[in-house]
Order: sequence, then C-alpha cells, then structure tokens
Amino acid sequence: MNIINIPNIITFIRIIIIPVFVSSLIYKRYDYALLLFIFAAISDTLDGLMARLTGQKTRLGAFLDPLADKSLLVTSFILFSVYDWVPLWLTITVISRDVIVVLGWILLYLSAHITKIEPSLIGKVAIASQLILIAYTLLFINMNNIPRPSDWMFVVVAVLTIVSGMQYIYRGLKQSAM
Repeated sequence: MNIINIPNIITFIRIIIIPVFVSSLIYKRYDYALLLFIFAAISDTLDGLMARLTGQKTRLGAFLDPLADKSLLVTSFILFSVYDWVPLWLTITVISRDVIVVLGWILLYLSAHITKIEPSLIGKVAIASQLILIAYTLLFINMNNIPRPSDWMFVVVAVLTIVSGMQYIYRGLKQSAM
C-alpha cells in the first residue's frame, strides 16, 4: 500500500502548520492562529474520513494522525498557560495523561509485545473537549463579545482527561495480565 496518499499528505501539512500556529501566537496574530486551528480541525476530520472511505488507511497515517493532534494540543496548552489563558494545572493534567498513555504503551510493548492500543470513547471525548476548549479560547481572544473561558470548562476538560487516563491505565493493566 502506498504511504504517500492524500490523507497522509493532509496529515503532514497539519504537522507542518504547528510551528506557523505557534509563531502566530507568539507574534500576536491571533486571527491567523484561529484560522490555522480551524484548518487543523477540519483537515483532521477530512484526512480520517478520506482514508476510511477510499481504503487508504496506512500504518504511517495511523501513527502520524494522533501525533499531529497531540502535538497541536500540547503546544496549545503550553502556550495558553504561558499567556494565562488556561490554568497551568490543566496543562499539567493534559500533558501528564499523554505521558502516562505513551509510557503505558511502551511498557505494554516491552512486556507483552502489544503494539496497537485502541482509542476509547472516553479518550475521544476527552480529546474533543480539549480541542473545543482551545477553539473557544481562540474565539475569546479574537472576538470582544465572547466571555472568557470559565472555571467549569477547565474542570470538565480536566475530569474527562483524568477519567480517560485512568481508563487507559486499567485497559493496559488488563491487557498485560492476559
């Protein structure tokens, strides 16, 4: 199967725009940051849908797609904490969950040679909540009539992130015991 296909090219583009997104935030071009984030969200949906519908799913795409998503999210949370748009404790929660999931995957691979971890529904909901919070924050920064993200938004994202992390730990322990 050809790894150079349209869905993978879209994913590569999403990875390449991350430094442009970062630059737009650093240079206070929040309008560009919002547009780039919207492009990333739409292209994430588009590349996955296209890969499934055209039968162009590849191992490379399965690896790069979540990498692109996580890179954009982690970068966003770090910068948004630096700019005091989201609390530092939330950024630590989001990054800690990702580190735990990756370390768990490495341990599963080393101990049981399990290479594939299926995303869970709560994991997808947690990622979606993180994306929505970042998008909402970017809208807040760009528009005068939108209220600042509230504490309840941060708590919801944190709870979903923690619960999904705990679920991955449980599933990993269950798989390693088999």
